[in-house]
Amino acid sequence: MGRLVGVDLARALAVFGMYIVHIGPPLSATTGVASWIRYMADGHSSILFATLAGFSLMLIAGRREPKTGLAGRQAKARIAIRAVVLLALGTALAMEYGGVIILGFYGVYFLLALPLVRLSARTLAISAAAFALVTPQLTFVLTSLLTPSVHESINAYDPLRRLSEVGVLDLLLTGFYPALTWMSFVIAGMALGRLDLSSGTVQRRLAALGAALTASAYGMSLLLAGTGALRSLAEDGPSSGSSGSMPLDSGSMPSDGGSFPDMPASMLLTAGPHSGTTFDIIGSVGVAILVIVGATVAMERLPRLRRLATPVITVGTMSLTAYVGHFLAQSALTEPGGPSAQQSWTPLLMYVLAAIVFAAIWSRFFRRGPLEYLLNAATKPAKHIR
Repeated sequence: MGRLVGVDLARALAVFGMYIVHIGPPLSATTGVASWIRYMADGHSSILFATLAGFSLMLIAGRREPKTGLAGRQAKARIAIRAVVLLALGTALAMEYGGVIILGFYGVYFLLALPLVRLSARTLAISAAAFALVTPQLTFVLTSLLTPSVHESINAYDPLRRLSEVGVLDLLLTGFYPALTWMSFVIAGMALGRLDLSSGTVQRRLAALGAALTASAYGMSLLLAGTGALRSLAEDGPSSGSSGSMPLDSGSMPSDGGSFPDMPASMLLTAGPHSGTTFDIIGSVGVAILVIVGATVAMERLPRLRRLATPVITVGTMSLTAYVGHFLAQSALTEPGGPSAQQSWTPLLMYVLAAIVFAAIWSRFFRRGPLEYLLNAATKPAKHIR
């Protein structure tokens, strides 16, 4: 099966969006178009990444028709192995960089998605909607009941928590990308994976759906919560500034094991990045759909743009390498300028350029990125499943 070039482009945009959050100036230090770009990257880039993860699951489990029998069992085994590898890799990186690493959460998403890989697009879409409507309120209630003593007791017996800042409770409920609410994005991506994105009719319907979800969710939030409804909560967390700092990049309400009880229920009416509310989830899914469909249509109908975008698309084919690589590079490089670098876009542009150049050179000699190759090799034992 040929590569889905539009999806690869969307995946690259998601990676670069996370670069913006981790390396670019904070939102408070930007103005004009730069401020809009920074705002759109907050939360939306990691959510697009998660939605595309769900899409990728369908590439393994069977896109238009789910694999069954032996092929289906082997596909599930491949997904399970990937989940374990990502959980281990995410935990290892979290030991160094903290809870902003999304890979461990990916591992949990993949495991939770296993029972869903044979569902139809319609059933998956309904499931995603149900998660979006119910889980933010459920999360609010559960975390309100989670006292610091209970939180500490659970963490005391959690081997993952002993290794890093991200334990089982964080992965499921209180972390930066908790599975309870983020499964909405993964399941929505799985539903997209079941559709024929090359069909003009499907493209038009998805574009209309994405626009309707975005406008209705953000519009209703503004109506109910007022002018501050779309404010990014990232500015309330750790500095999202300079190169080398690891900021809060979460699509969930800020939580450190005890912050939810201090938040009023009225926050459930907001829809800003990092709020993790029903309005935020629905609006962000709408944005993700628009980006994926827009990238697909552009790559199909604008051949000259496709040729120009080839280096960026290549980054999307090795998004895991590009994502992990920018953390490793930040650790290895010392950016000049100290605090003043927080106001500059130059480090970000250098990282983006470096990722494009690396991907372009690597792809001339190898079919997969370095980490993609290792991840694929790790799933080879799945072929022995009978």
